[in-house]
Amino acid sequence: MLIICSLMKMKGGVIFLWSIAACQSLHAVLPERSVSPSHQFIIYGADIVLRGAVSNLAEQTKTNLLALLRQRDAWKIPVVINLQPQQANLPEIPPAELHFSQTGFGPKLQLDLTVSQDLDASLMERELLRAILLEITYRKQPNIAPGTIFVQPPDWLLDGVLALTPGRDRGSLVEALSMEDKPLPLEEFLGKRPELLDSAGRLLYRAYSFALVQLLIGGADGGPRLSRYIDNLSIASNDRLNDLKGQFPVLANQPENIWRSAVARLSDTENYRFLTFAESERHLDELLNIKLPGTSKLTELSSFLRQKPSATEKGALKQASQDLLLFIGRANPVLRPVVREYQQIAMLLARGKRRGVAKRLARLLATRENLAARMNDIDDYMNWFEATQMGSGSGNFTDYLKAADQSLRSAPRRRDPLSVYLDSLADQFEN
Repeated sequence: MLIICSLMKMKGGVIFLWSIAACQSLHAVLPERSVSPSHQFIIYGADIVLRGAVSNLAEQTKTNLLALLRQRDAWKIPVVINLQPQQANLPEIPPAELHFSQTGFGPKLQLDLTVSQDLDASLMERELLRAILLEITYRKQPNIAPGTIFVQPPDWLLDGVLALTPGRDRGSLVEALSMEDKPLPLEEFLGKRPELLDSAGRLLYRAYSFALVQLLIGGADGGPRLSRYIDNLSIASNDRLNDLKGQFPVLANQPENIWRSAVARLSDTENYRFLTFAESERHLDELLNIKLPGTSKLTELSSFLRQKPSATEKGALKQASQDLLLFIGRANPVLRPVVREYQQIAMLLARGKRRGVAKRLARLLATRENLAARMNDIDDYMNWFEATQMGSGSGNFTDYLKAADQSLRSAPRRRDPLSVYLDSLADQFEN
């Protein structure tokens, strides 16, 4: 009996040790992962630095889209991102591949990204945006029948949203449109397949996409309408133009004329150059003085802190938020964070939320004053450096000096004894 008990104890110990070894082996097999701050993106593979960079890019891409749509983050389907190294024996593996399927636990989104030395960050951003748009489209459809063909977001929507990303250089897109004598008809553009275009055609396609998305979000409720359009992509028809007409009243009547006008406005390169700091400050002041419909009176943004806005004031605040969002891309880079925060404040006030807004406005005003003082100091230093240290001038003051010299020459000479003496000295030094 004692021998049997001893064997049972030994057997139990062996089983216990074997279970520990099995758990350790399983833990070693599982790949390392990182979870984004919103917990929507779960990144596997690579090292922690690259996973963190992908997490930041995914979150920023989603933030930019939600700001454009004027929506809150209400995701329901997680996105699994698998970072896999490039393999020399498998060159056919695409750099990015998105899988969307239905499982027993609901829809599954997985984005496979091939990591290599020549990794294209713009391609990664585009595929992340595609995954985010798919999640928005199907988040309200948890019980999708197996074998269902999932509707992909249109390419013009991807390119247009990316072109409107704050801080993105849109000069090449505007230049491409300015070289077109006659814009492509809207219905023909919607039927284009960009993967079949060459590099020049692809650039022009992105430019048209930029023009279309900007046209769609240009109204007071453009962002929410675009959000509803994305929600209904899964039930869209084959008539792309008719689907747009149903969601956007701006295209309901004479859509081709509206489209040509939008492209013509975008072709004006002057409207899309980066502004100087002083120009950005002046334009920001104009946007912060909000004009209410039906009146000529301008109301400062801080005036909406006193009470909840009326329906008319809500509409004006939403329009101001949209204008500030579009202005971010043109503003001087130093002021872009300031403009972005003003845009967020305008949206909060439109929703009737005033808590903490007064402190944010005071902090923004102090920040602008400090930035203005610093930029003035920089201008003074650069002017001094050009005047005293540079071997050759930049030409920035040529017109001013020429005008000053002409005004001095045209002024009548004084004939008093001191002036005559100084003029004679000047002539001697010149000779």
